[in-house]
This record gives sequence, structure tokens and C-alpha cells, in this order.
Amino acid sequence: MAKIIDGKAVSAAVKEDVKKEVEALKANGVEVGLAVVIVGNNPASRVYVNNKKKACEACSINSYEYALPEETTEEELLNLVEKLNNDDSVDGILVQLPLPSQIDEHAIIAAISPEKDVDAFHAENVGKIMIGEYNFLPCTPAGVMELIHSTGVTVEGKDCVVIGRSNIVGKPMAMLLLHESGTVTICHSRTKNLADICKRADILVAAVGKADFVTADMVKEGAVVIDVGMNRREDGKLCGDVKYDEVFEKASYITPVPGGVGPMTIAMLMKNTLTAAKRKIKE
Repeated sequence: MAKIIDGKAVSAAVKEDVKKEVEALKANGVEVGLAVVIVGNNPASRVYVNNKKKACEACSINSYEYALPEETTEEELLNLVEKLNNDDSVDGILVQLPLPSQIDEHAIIAAISPEKDVDAFHAENVGKIMIGEYNFLPCTPAGVMELIHSTGVTVEGKDCVVIGRSNIVGKPMAMLLLHESGTVTICHSRTKNLADICKRADILVAAVGKADFVTADMVKEGAVVIDVGMNRREDGKLCGDVKYDEVFEKASYITPVPGGVGPMTIAMLMKNTLTAAKRKIKE
């Protein structure tokens, strides 16, 4: 039977550490600021942005919100990003995805200064993660690593399986596990014998975006199971990619949904914003 990895508790500890450092900087006259840009009226995006504002407040980070109308052009958004790139009061810039169809997400991500790219989506930061010489880590994979560390389980030498190959979670997740000397397999929709591969995993990270996709017969006895999924059932209830109740009986550690990986993503965003501010001071 698994022990639950409490993402709320781990994220609270991360945010408390960030707050202490931010307040120490403030005492020396240095303010830390995060600019969040939201375009349109996507309800999920609005929830995420509100949660980020609350986290900034909890960490004593200045929060600047730019809410733009749905019909905003790509040029208008690029102009705002350029303005924020040159604003010394802004240490981190986050443009909430998805964007309306008339705007090229790749162009916007490329326009954000790598020094202020606290999502770590810019190609320069992605490349740095690949070679292990990074300034920022993508927030969700970084949060997953914090959760694994909280269990006391070491990654070195372990069989690690990541289900999902997205640029935001799957690929960087695999790199972070590899940097800690895990033996990593990335699985996806074309993978053959998926269940057999998953069953080898000492550490299994599910980031596929399908409700209850990972069942108990896919999980090794005593595995650490991290569920990155955030899905909604027909009855409106949130659930992950892992069939929680049955996998709970086989895993040694498991993250719940909600209350697992979700809180960590925003906590790591706060940590990245602090890192950006500290790097600016050193320059």
C-alpha cells in the first residue's frame, strides 16, 4: 500500500523558502516581479492566472497582470513582450497558453528574453536543459523532481519510465531523470508493449492526458508513481492519468489528483522568478 506524496505540503515548503529569500532581497532594496499575460477569456487560463497571483502574494513577489482581449493581434502581443523584456521591475515573464488562433505561440515564446523566461520554454533554455547547464527548469518537471526527492528515493540507477513526450512535460522530465543518473524510457502513443515497459519502472511518471490510463497491471510492485495528468470525468470530478484506487495498492509512493503535482508547478514558477531576480543582481 502506497504512501501519499503530499504536493500541497511540499509546495508550501518551497514557497516558504522562496518567501524568505525574496524578503531578504527586499530588505536590501531589491524587489522581485513577475508579469503574467493572459489573452482572451479561457476559463481554465483565468483560474491558473489567479492561482499564480495568489502564489506571488504568498511569496512577497510583485505580480503584474496584463489581461488582453481575445482579438489581440500577434503584433500587439509581441510589442507587449518587448516592453516587458526591457522593464527592470519585471524579472519573469509568463504568457499563459493556449493563445487565440490568430497568434503563433512559437513566435511569442521565442520573443521572450531567455533571462526572463521563467517557464523555460524558450529554445535557448530548452537547449541548456539538454546539456545540463540550465538557469531555469520547466515548472512541472522540476516540481515532479521535488516530489520524488521528498520521498527519500534516489533516482540514480533506477528504471524510470515517462509516459508522454510533450515539450512541456515529457521530454524535459526525461532529461531531469537522466541528469540524476536514472535509466530512462520515454513512451508515447506509438509505443509497443507499453504495459510491459511500464511494469519495469521503479519510477513511473504519467503525463499522457487520458483519465485512468495507467492501471494496476501496468505498475511494478513498490514503484514510485507520479501522476501529472489533470483530466475531468463526465461527472465533472478531477482525476489524473492513473487509476488511483487500484494503483495505490501496488505503489510505494503515489501522488493524488488534485493535490499532487499541480501545486508544485506554481511553486517552481515562484522559485524560477526568484532565480531570475538573483541572476540579474549578479550581472
